Amino acid sequence: MDIINSPYGENVDIINKNNVTFIQFPIFKEFPLVHGFSTRLGGVSKNHLSSMNFRRGEDESEENIQKNFELFTDALGISKHQLVLSQQTHTTNIRVVTKEDKGKGILFPQDYSDVDGLITGEEDIFLMIFGADCVPVFYYDPVKKVIGASHCGWKGTKGLFPKKILERMKEEFGCDAKDVLAAIGPSICRDCYEVSKDVAEEFFEAYSREDCQRFVRDDRNGKYHIDLWEANRTTLKNAGVKEENIFVGNLCTCCNPDFLFSHRASKGLRGVLGGGLMMKGQIKDGQ
Repeated sequence: MDIINSPYGENVDIINKNNVTFIQFPIFKEFPLVHGFSTRLGGVSKNHLSSMNFRRGEDESEENIQKNFELFTDALGISKHQLVLSQQTHTTNIRVVTKEDKGKGILFPQDYSDVDGLITGEEDIFLMIFGADCVPVFYYDPVKKVIGASHCGWKGTKGLFPKKILERMKEEFGCDAKDVLAAIGPSICRDCYEVSKDVAEEFFEAYSREDCQRFVRDDRNGKYHIDLWEANRTTLKNAGVKEENIFVGNLCTCCNPDFLFSHRASKGLRGVLGGGLMMKGQIKDGQ
């Protein structure tokens, strides 16, 4: 596994293994975690889905999906049996994952729906979420040994989803936000994320005026630009995560459509990125 020189890797590490290119976050590197977030590179999908696509649909075969998951997990050094996938519908719903969930969404049917956040206190379970502009946020409590992942589009962000994840981690496992490390992954930047007034007003209702001044820009023409990275960072900080424990990748999907899938850049004609994390334990074949 080699860190490669890349114009995209100023804040994040760009890794290439077995011709699969993926992203890692320096904040997690010293801990016993497996983690990574995909790029477009290294899969088998074709045309507008080229090539590491995890999005099922009429324009993609299940064979390609399964192969892409296999290539991605092999590059990470894990098995598809260790994956648990979200079932995203832009909610702030959270599932507490156990070993009984391993393989759900990829090898076995999901017996849950409308789940945009996953947490677990068990080892050898890779929590995986997806996106193509929305903000992926990953959590690790090295004290209680708990991990989490959340998919934060604008609805999840204005719904203060990271706060809800932290609250659930405390409720289920006794986690303290001041111990948690959080990484904000590749997603759309403020300059690319123009929204209408009604969307901006949702943020004005969810956050204080002082907070909004940091991440909502009024263009004075009925349009606004929102910095979803800063909004989620603000939510994490307000919820008790130490500022030095919050990592922002500063890698925009929309600015880099040849490297990352972007819904806005492609006008919806695109695949889906995926990423997650797992606490290392005694890994066994097929488990």
